[in-house]
Amino acid sequence: MKRQRVARFLILSACCLALFAPLSQAEAAAATVKGTVSDGSKQPIANAAVYLIPAADVVQLGKASPINRKINSPNDEPMEDTLAPNRDKYPKGMTDNKGNFSIPKVADGKYFVYVEPSDKEHLPGGDISNKAMTTAELAKTPLKIAVSGKIPDNASFVGSSKCMSCHSDYASIKKTMHKLGISVVGKPSKLQDTSRFPALNEGLAKLMAGATFYFSGFDKARGFDKYLISEKAPADPATVNYTATFFKDADGKLKFRTKNAKDTADAERTYSVEMTYGGGVNKQRYLYRVGDHLFPFLQYNPTGKEEYKDRTRKPWRDYHGDWLFNAGTNKLTDPPKAKSFEKECAACHYTGYTLTPTVGGDFVAGAVNDPDGEADIDGDGVPNELNTGCEVCHGPGSEHVKSPMAKKAATIVSPAKLAAERATVICTQCHSRPQGNLKNDQPVNKDNRMLTPGTSRNDYLINHTTREDAAQKDFWADGVHSKSHHQQGTDLIRSKHYLNGTQTLSCYNCHEPHGKTEVKNQLKLDVRDSKNSLCASCHKDVSVKPHTQQKVGFEHGMQIYCVDCHMTKTMQTGAGLGKGATRKDGQNYWVNDITSHLFDVPRKDNKGVKGVEPGKAMPIPYTKGCGACHDVEGLEKP
Repeated sequence: MKRQRVARFLILSACCLALFAPLSQAEAAAATVKGTVSDGSKQPIANAAVYLIPAADVVQLGKASPINRKINSPNDEPMEDTLAPNRDKYPKGMTDNKGNFSIPKVADGKYFVYVEPSDKEHLPGGDISNKAMTTAELAKTPLKIAVSGKIPDNASFVGSSKCMSCHSDYASIKKTMHKLGISVVGKPSKLQDTSRFPALNEGLAKLMAGATFYFSGFDKARGFDKYLISEKAPADPATVNYTATFFKDADGKLKFRTKNAKDTADAERTYSVEMTYGGGVNKQRYLYRVGDHLFPFLQYNPTGKEEYKDRTRKPWRDYHGDWLFNAGTNKLTDPPKAKSFEKECAACHYTGYTLTPTVGGDFVAGAVNDPDGEADIDGDGVPNELNTGCEVCHGPGSEHVKSPMAKKAATIVSPAKLAAERATVICTQCHSRPQGNLKNDQPVNKDNRMLTPGTSRNDYLINHTTREDAAQKDFWADGVHSKSHHQQGTDLIRSKHYLNGTQTLSCYNCHEPHGKTEVKNQLKLDVRDSKNSLCASCHKDVSVKPHTQQKVGFEHGMQIYCVDCHMTKTMQTGAGLGKGATRKDGQNYWVNDITSHLFDVPRKDNKGVKGVEPGKAMPIPYTKGCGACHDVEGLEKP
């Protein structure tokens, strides 16, 4: 009996030892990740695959080679490109009919959570897909993942007024430059609120008061500004080809008259300026009508100064004045129809852009009808929405409007519920420099339509571009930093903020697209306050003084901000922000007005700076002229 008791005790002890013995590191770290997947209408998503993508693999994707901006690139879509060759290797769970999933035996590590719905009503990604979490964080409580709906194939545009009839809390979008870009002279639409931009029409007011411009020094080798323009007659009258005089006519409309300075017998021509183009951010141009089409002319730079020798940095800059005068025949002419605003520019401004060829070889441009739109451009008696509206980012809304509440979320795109690559391409289709079917800087497909939100970046490149992004001439000499304007997206997708193992950023991480904040440039938080608030919202442990000591060997105790070094304004769209550092001989560097989104710090040995004369050098932090410490003498020497 005793022996039996001892035997039973030994067996029990052995079991207890086995139960409480230390586990191997892998066994100890293994955990179960659970959660649910639904859409914005709280409808469960059944039969969806939930993947855990190792953050280390996403990091490796960026290290494999420089980020390629071409079709079928292996590394420009952080989640999709990492997942594609590893779909069968990564931890995975499938949702049941209630949207529940469970992923057992998840090893210790750091993962991005990525959802691939199997239905045709939802898009891949999920609202937590862009921020990596540790195994412990993932297993702590059940995850609640929301995915975006997908635009039905039969959906059509309805206009922002229709959207705001339900979503009135987003009416702040009316105050953004996305809605104020195109405006009828003197008649802002009901979709436009100019209160945040009191100087919006400063240039327009000068023209309405009356102004004459002299177009001289024609240089056919230049781009859109082949002429020097001034309000004073040049010293040498022989250099003037023509003048353009702006005036407010008896009917109250703004017009301008061109007069041939080479041939007084050439009949003067008069044009009506119907719309303004910009004005709130660095420049304003003016759209005049010839026949059925609009053309841009003249650029007002609010920060420009006549004293600047650089023609691009004066208050007024030529913008395709060469379209109004034939330098070969010395005769006034009308602009070429093929260069109209509707065909060359409008796709990145109009909501629901269309361009339909006519039998006679012409074309008719269109945009979604909206009773509160800017102007009736297609002659159907209903105004059109000529600026970036809700549906540019969320997709055509007709089916969303008609759907029952349970289907509302499944019929509209929510960019915040997409992975970075699909969210970012919505913005970068215009904030980069691709070429599309029309062979100009508009990424339209063979049907002359812009992308539908939710489209993958690669599908967009395949179907909407003939040139994926900017040409070499649009970069500085280093071939890295953007020189031409509106290339913020060109930069962003090559940055570590876009592809990393912590958080893959989209534009909306920093910008408030609906204009709900009063911060300049639609930022969510201020970048130039004592706390560096926006940057510090993620980079919590960085202090400027020790950071600058570590990076450049000198503690910057003066008031500087993260963006002063990491978001250099390398691009120029208006006159720029004035002079930078000036050498002893008076030659100065410049500060431009569009921010690089590479988030790096270009140094003074950069090819765009070293060995380049000051006026032609790439703006960098060192040449901004922020103080007396930076010595720019001799930088122009190789």
